Amino acid sequence: MIDQDHTVMPSGSGDISSAGGLGADEDFVTAEDRPADFLPGLVSLRFLTAALRRSARGLGVTAVAGLLVGAGAYLATPHPYQASTTLLLTLDPNQDVSTAAADTEAMTDDQAMAESGAVAGLVVRKLGLRQSVSSFLASYSATPLSDRVLVITVSAASSQQAALQANAVATAFLQFRGDELVSEQKLALTSLSQQIGLLKQDISSLGGQISRLSAQAASPAQQSQLSGLQTELTQAKSTLTGLEQAVVSSQTDTQPAIVAEAKGSVVLDGAVASPPSKLKHLLLYALIGLLAGIAAGVAVVLIRALSSDRLRQRDDVAQALGAPVKLSVGPLRPNRRLVGRHGLAAARNPDVWRIAAYLDRVVPSRPRRAAALAVVPVDDPWAAALSVVSLAVSRAQQGELVVLADLASGAPAARLLGCRERGVSVVSGYDNRLVLAVPAGNNVLSPVGPLRARTYSSPFADAVAAASAQANLLLTLATLDVCLGGDHLATWATDAVAVITTGRSSWTTVSAVGEMVRRSGTRLESAVLIGADDTDESLGVT
Repeated sequence: MIDQDHTVMPSGSGDISSAGGLGADEDFVTAEDRPADFLPGLVSLRFLTAALRRSARGLGVTAVAGLLVGAGAYLATPHPYQASTTLLLTLDPNQDVSTAAADTEAMTDDQAMAESGAVAGLVVRKLGLRQSVSSFLASYSATPLSDRVLVITVSAASSQQAALQANAVATAFLQFRGDELVSEQKLALTSLSQQIGLLKQDISSLGGQISRLSAQAASPAQQSQLSGLQTELTQAKSTLTGLEQAVVSSQTDTQPAIVAEAKGSVVLDGAVASPPSKLKHLLLYALIGLLAGIAAGVAVVLIRALSSDRLRQRDDVAQALGAPVKLSVGPLRPNRRLVGRHGLAAARNPDVWRIAAYLDRVVPSRPRRAAALAVVPVDDPWAAALSVVSLAVSRAQQGELVVLADLASGAPAARLLGCRERGVSVVSGYDNRLVLAVPAGNNVLSPVGPLRARTYSSPFADAVAAASAQANLLLTLATLDVCLGGDHLATWATDAVAVITTGRSSWTTVSAVGEMVRRSGTRLESAVLIGADDTDESLGVT
């Protein structure tokens, strides 16, 4: 319970007394006066930053979840061992090695040859591996360190298998490379031999033609044709000589060089298996998971902020409600469990006292009759109930007779005061100056209050009317349902203040509540905004 000497704290929002407030005609805004389409505040970097800051706890959760998923993925997947072997290659003598580009091209060819399916197939067949050539090919790589040094790295399930397979790949590559060099040399010699044979046939044919032509009678045409055939014969013999010299050179020089190249390419360092770095890879997986979790959380927050129609800016709330936002406070997080454990102790919050002080200032003055104010929570009845009860208790402690009608769903004000009974009863502890009115739970229609002539009588309505006749203040906490309307609100209060929590209600909901209050005939004085963003610089005026 609130201490008996507790008084309501003054509001920090300036002079906001009801005498200087908007009149009923000034405050009423028809549907025609409001824009047809709601245009929320502009999306800016500050808006997105504020959305991320509000979701800092959720981002932390997604970051931790990503970190755990990344670490779990590392622990749940096998981590192969690796073994590497280094090869020293002798360059092909037929290659032009006078330039760096030629060296790079030769090493690129060797790398492609080592990573070919032919080499992988040799290893698979030699070791009898129970895997396809393509899968084994994906388990190793060849990396050139220079124009003559090639490193082959193989991944396997164990260190012994990794070393064995790395050595097998190196051996298969050197064998395949040597066979290719010899095969190329044989193809070159075969091609030269075929060309020599064709040239010899041409020379024999040309010799026969010249002999037959020489036996004919001399004539200018015969001499001209004979001269052409002799020229062709000379060129053919010259070409034949060159090809024969190329064959001899290949047999005496190139072939031994190729044999030397094949034998000169050796393994410098045998395969040595290196165990996987568990801590390093665990940290790497965890870091990747952490970054992925943060990225996913940021994406969700930004998409939700950009696509949401929930109101957060004071100007947006005022535009939708059709009434100014005259007070905004920080976040309040009351709930049933908190109220159930601490009761009115949950109202000991500076922002709750500020709202209560503001409500105290806007209570309308009515000569010779009880002042009547309705507080209409749009989305969170418990947050509004804290301030309403705080104001009612403060007024009762000051010697006024206060009637508090709890028409909100769940009767949060009655729960705060520790009252479980329905009907009209006096709250103990306040010298019989605080009367609580809670309608029966089986009422189908909204209860009628004491401010208007009733067309029917009920025990609850009669009891409220009797208590209100002697009261100084009638406070009503009422939630409005679009299915039932808000016509009954005017029988409980002449003025109303809406309480809205940022990010909880859409424009449609806020607009519907404002329209129901106005159509009931109750003057919608203003709105109180709970959980206002620090980055909101709008005034909240209509």
